[in-house]
Amino acid sequence: MVDQLSSTFAALADPTRRAILARLAKGEAGVTELAQPFAMSLPAVSKHLKVLEKAGLIMRGRSAQWRPCRLDAEPLKAVADWVGDYKQFWESSFDRMDDLLKDLQKGQPDG
Repeated sequence: MVDQLSSTFAALADPTRRAILARLAKGEAGVTELAQPFAMSLPAVSKHLKVLEKAGLIMRGRSAQWRPCRLDAEPLKAVADWVGDYKQFWESSFDRMDDLLKDLQKGQPDG
């Protein structure tokens, strides 16, 4: 069984799916509308939507013949939390690099 974080990262790995999510962040849309910017068939876009739906990143509704897709950003919070866990590591690494650069600059004669 794949955990939610792995499923979310797998869905986000594809640039087409990321573009679809960016579009859905602006509001719901149907498959035809989501397919417009891409040089691919509607079935190919539908496959991407299925991956996003399986990862819990989108929800599909039904309104007569229209099947609108909506962003569900909840799994993205888990990604943000996971990345946030490394924030302290990066900040301390940059602080150490800044200290090193300052030490190196002190050792150089003024130009």
